[in-house]
Amino acid sequence: MMKKYSPRAQELKIAYIGGGSRGWAWGFMADLALDRDICGTVRLYDIDRQAAERNRIIGGKIGEDPAAVSRWTYTVCDSLEEALEGADFVVISILPGTFEEMRSDVHLPERVGVYQPVGDTVGPGGFMRAMRTIPMFVTIAEAIRDCAPKAWVINYTNPMSLCVRTLYEAFPAVKAFGCCHEVFGTQELLCAMLKAEEGMENVRRQDLRTTVTGINHFTWITQASLGDTDLMPLYARFADKYCETGFEESPDRNWMNSHFNCAHRVKFDLFRRFGAIAAAGDRHLAEFTAPRYTADPETVRSWKFSLTSVDWRVKDLQDKLRRSDDLVSGREKPELKPSGEEGHLLLKALLGLGNMVSNVNIPNRGQAPDLPSGAVVETNALFSCDRIEPVCAGSAPDGIRPLILRHIRNQENALTAALKCDRELGFSTFMNDPQMSAVSMKDGRALFDDMLENQRRFLPAAWF
Repeated sequence: MMKKYSPRAQELKIAYIGGGSRGWAWGFMADLALDRDICGTVRLYDIDRQAAERNRIIGGKIGEDPAAVSRWTYTVCDSLEEALEGADFVVISILPGTFEEMRSDVHLPERVGVYQPVGDTVGPGGFMRAMRTIPMFVTIAEAIRDCAPKAWVINYTNPMSLCVRTLYEAFPAVKAFGCCHEVFGTQELLCAMLKAEEGMENVRRQDLRTTVTGINHFTWITQASLGDTDLMPLYARFADKYCETGFEESPDRNWMNSHFNCAHRVKFDLFRRFGAIAAAGDRHLAEFTAPRYTADPETVRSWKFSLTSVDWRVKDLQDKLRRSDDLVSGREKPELKPSGEEGHLLLKALLGLGNMVSNVNIPNRGQAPDLPSGAVVETNALFSCDRIEPVCAGSAPDGIRPLILRHIRNQENALTAALKCDRELGFSTFMNDPQMSAVSMKDGRALFDDMLENQRRFLPAAWF
């Protein structure tokens, strides 16, 4: 019998907020072009209109590739409202602010001895990024309420938890969720473990069954299995074996070859302390604890991961801009291959084109029973036709729960501080982060004031 698809799947309207994105947008375009079950229009909106125009051209070239099996039209919109009007899905992938603000986020805390590998989720950098991001997401949420209230909203922007939480705070009826690939990387590490320790070739991360709990970038796998084989005892031996040397999946994944690679020493150390598998890159995980892993650059290197400087990010953007030029001019052809992300697959599941289980960031409705209701948590969920059903993760391990709770309380206070422009609540939240544990109140206040001043053009005047 021929499979029948909903007409919606053949004439989709997708609003892409941050439609000038390099990298993320190109991967999403490739995923859409390679999926014969869906087609439609992607409306690109970006405050950098020229970047969106470039992606319109690149999207067209992707569609012209002989390997493309789906028809997509890319248009550029002049306003957020124009992009959103009547949309079926909304993708949010924006850079909140510029590299000037990011430089303050990441590097200004170094003057008080705080080194941040990423600086976009927690710590002083994550806090300041949240202060300028939350007002943007209030604006986006209100526009979705007015123009596309029934759309499903997929967020990729960091700080993930607070971005999704803000969408629900500003528009409680929003149907929003956050996607992050950090858990995928840890699942791939489990596959590499099976190959290295058990000689099991060709195990895919999708073959594993994992129970996920926690918050974004501080996510934990509390159960893992392959078929009827419990992988937790094997991982315990694996962590013991490589806790000092680290583990490299392959030469190209060596921690020194990329700012995003690591040797997983932080993961192994956290497992030995708490008995669960920390399911994010070491760069992110290291920022959620007191500075055991990030006391100084030498300590970071000893744990075999990297500090991602803003200078590196600037150079990376320049490289992507050059590639964008080449793609637009035709000097380079778009690379049509799956991105490894699951956004388009979750989109299909919500259209009724097959159920799917994946890790997702949504408000807690009992799936993490020992974490606060309404807080945005990361667990597995079942995606089906117009529905996301969270999968109960059970309780977090006793030793981990207080660490997670501290960050959830900080995130809730950060949201309140941002919405009310409450400088004193902001400062106390800023200082309550574990990364700031060794910083004096005097030095912390000066740092807070200077970092906040560096956000001035993105913040309401009431802050000042």
